Amino acid sequence: MTPCVILAGGLGTRIRAVAADVPKVLVPVLGQPFVHHQLSWLASQGVTTVVLSIGHKGAAVRHYVGDGGRWGISVTYVDEGEDLRGTGGALRLALAQGVLPERFLLLYGDSYLPVDIAPVEEAYERSGLPALMTVYRNEDRWDRSNASYEGGRVVLYQKHHPDPERAGLRFLDYGLSMLGHDVVDEMVPPDQVCDLADVFHRLSVEGRLAGYEMTQRFFEVGSPEGLRDLEAHLSGPAPAPSER
Repeated sequence: MTPCVILAGGLGTRIRAVAADVPKVLVPVLGQPFVHHQLSWLASQGVTTVVLSIGHKGAAVRHYVGDGGRWGISVTYVDEGEDLRGTGGALRLALAQGVLPERFLLLYGDSYLPVDIAPVEEAYERSGLPALMTVYRNEDRWDRSNASYEGGRVVLYQKHHPDPERAGLRFLDYGLSMLGHDVVDEMVPPDQVCDLADVFHRLSVEGRLAGYEMTQRFFEVGSPEGLRDLEAHLSGPAPAPSER
């Protein structure tokens, strides 16, 4: 199975109302830190190698996760400290430190995705493109839509478009991507703050971003509402969109 990079260095400002003193990946979910659920899911999918990109309160993450052995996963760390470089900058730091895999799955540190990973890898290989983004037909239901998807490609990805509906952006970045380290080397400048959203936008307009549609909703712990939904999902049937 392809290695996975988890971007877990963010400040988690939206979740501070319920977890003020812990990094987002350690937010308690049903009595366990969120990263426990995330690593358990990755292990169930056959992932054995994880690069954990940490930053804000990263020492606490290292203390809890350790070498990953309790999940059967080998964990390597990249630490931005408190000088955060953005999601793209974090990958560039991993590349500079020689720990970024040649190709890798990319997962955000607040995403819980109860799906099979193998079809995503297969779609990436079939595409022949340098990167793939999983997308979900959102229609502005869970969050502001940010992608247009057609024929196995993300035709346009734009995170902060002022009028997604007018632009035909009906899909949402699902939170799981796959790419090679050559993309990071080519498109992310060293020692600068860089948002991966800008990289994915450029890849989409250049026709170099494959897509894979997910049909099952995603979960996240970036907000109190998201945390509530994830706990409900892990405890029983997922809530319908109208219940949010």
